[in-house]
Amino acid sequence: MSKSIDYYHFLVSPWSYLAIGRFNEIVARHGATVNYKPIAPMPTFENMGGVPLPKRHPSRQRFRMDELKRWSAHLDIPMNFQPAHFPVDPSLASRMLLAAGNAGHGAGALSDAVLTAVWKEEKNITDRDTLVALATACGMDGAALLSEAESPALEEQYQAVTKEAHDADVFGSPTYVVDGENFWGQDRLDFLDRFLAG
Repeated sequence: MSKSIDYYHFLVSPWSYLAIGRFNEIVARHGATVNYKPIAPMPTFENMGGVPLPKRHPSRQRFRMDELKRWSAHLDIPMNFQPAHFPVDPSLASRMLLAAGNAGHGAGALSDAVLTAVWKEEKNITDRDTLVALATACGMDGAALLSEAESPALEEQYQAVTKEAHDADVFGSPTYVVDGENFWGQDRLDFLDRFLAG
C-alpha cells in the first residue's frame, strides 16, 4: 500500500527549491501520493519559535548563505542566492496551489514551477500575470486558478492549512509528514526515503 506524504512548505523557501528533484525521485520510487500544503511563513515563525531572516543575527545569516552555496554546488542545482524578488509574500501563489490541488490538477508541477521561478528565473511570484503564466505552462487554466485563489474561501483554507501544520509540529520548510513522523529540511530526505522503504 502506497504511503501518503503531507508536504508542508513555504513557496519562497530556498531549501524547498533545492529539494525538488530528489523529493520527486523518492515519491516516484515508492509510488507515494503527495498532499501539497503551502503554509504562511510569518505566522509559522511567530507561532512556532522561529525568527524571520532579516531579524536573525548576522552570523546566522552568513551561515545560511554559506550553506545555500555549499548545497547548490553539492547537488549541482543552479540558483540565484540573492534573487531579485525575495523576500516576497507567497500567499497568492500558495492559494493558487491549494486551488490546483482542490481541482485535482498537478499541484506538484505548480509548486515546483513557483519555487523555480523565485530561485532560478528571477520572476516575481506576487505578480498575477506571472502566476497565471506559470500555471498555464503546467497545463492548467491559470486565469481560473487565479480567480479561485482570490476568493475568501481559499484565504480561509490557507489559514486552516497553516494552523494544521502548526498543530502537527511543523515549524519550517520543507517538512514532510508521513504517519505522524516529521522530516524537516531537504537534508532529511534520506531519512524520508528510508522510512518509506519500511
